[in-house]
Amino acid sequence: MGEWMRLEGSMNRRELVFWFAVVVLVLYISWRVIQPFISALFFGMVLAYVFYPLHRRLKVRFGNGPSAAILTLMMVLIGLLFMAFTLLSSLNIVKSFYHDLSGVLAWLTTLNLPQSVQSFLLNFREQLMPRIAEYASSFTFSVPIYILQLIIFVSTFYYSLLYSDSVATSILRMVPSEQKGMVEAILSGADKTMNALVRAWLLLNVAKGFLMTLGYVIFRVSNFYTAIVAGLLTFLFSFVPLLEGWMLWVAAAIYLFESGSPLAALGISIYGAVLVSPLPDYTIRPMLVARDADLDETLVFVGMTGGTLALGLKGLLLGPIVLNLGLVLLREWKKIQRRKASSVGVPEQ
Repeated sequence: MGEWMRLEGSMNRRELVFWFAVVVLVLYISWRVIQPFISALFFGMVLAYVFYPLHRRLKVRFGNGPSAAILTLMMVLIGLLFMAFTLLSSLNIVKSFYHDLSGVLAWLTTLNLPQSVQSFLLNFREQLMPRIAEYASSFTFSVPIYILQLIIFVSTFYYSLLYSDSVATSILRMVPSEQKGMVEAILSGADKTMNALVRAWLLLNVAKGFLMTLGYVIFRVSNFYTAIVAGLLTFLFSFVPLLEGWMLWVAAAIYLFESGSPLAALGISIYGAVLVSPLPDYTIRPMLVARDADLDETLVFVGMTGGTLALGLKGLLLGPIVLNLGLVLLREWKKIQRRKASSVGVPEQ
């Protein structure tokens, strides 16, 4: 009998190891399959979260499926218009930036600089245009990948809205009853942090666009209509950490300097760095998120900065959320320890 129980236990362990290996292998392959599309999946869910209040109102009138379809169609139209506008504007900005930079480099080569510096500037100017052409070529060949990413993004957005009401319920059904309180706290904390992040992101980017327009007018960089375009581009580029609003004030500073207005170029550089980018991203944004999410400002700053460095644009949102979830888990663990201590009559530490 004892031998039979040992044999059965050995078989159970082998079966457990086998199924554990199968699960790990399936999870690894699944991750490799979806890894190229993580950004599209993530931002599809984030924008579905942003549009969920509107979806909740529309589905009362049109129904759940038609409401999700209407918002998805609207998102596709906005995306196409945004892509066309950004592409045309970016080409003009790159062309202007190349022209201004070439002028600055040509002016620098006329100065009495050391021979090594002169050689460096000449080589840099000769390689600038081929580098830009190479980037444009790589962007052209990447268009099919971008289209595939767009399809996945739209599909994720649609299905996230379609099944939005059943997500939290489905998660709670899979959780043991004694752990539902902790899971509800985690979901509530994630919802509160995400709401604060999205609100702060949008409000700050709108303010950046307005301030950039105002800066172009104050320092006489361009006419009023071009200043409005610069503000709109600042708003759009502020959603991409590598671009941000600094591109616009740097281009304006180069233009003013080349036009013979060094003081105005210095002025818009200070104005842009302090009020547009990058200073507000590391001061005002963490303060807004910390206030709305009821978190510590240092925690938000570390989450946003570290998350962006580790995960790119996704980390800007995921960083504070993960740190907040860590705090929620720590609080729940402390509650469990207090209950255990009170049940056995041990004084709290």
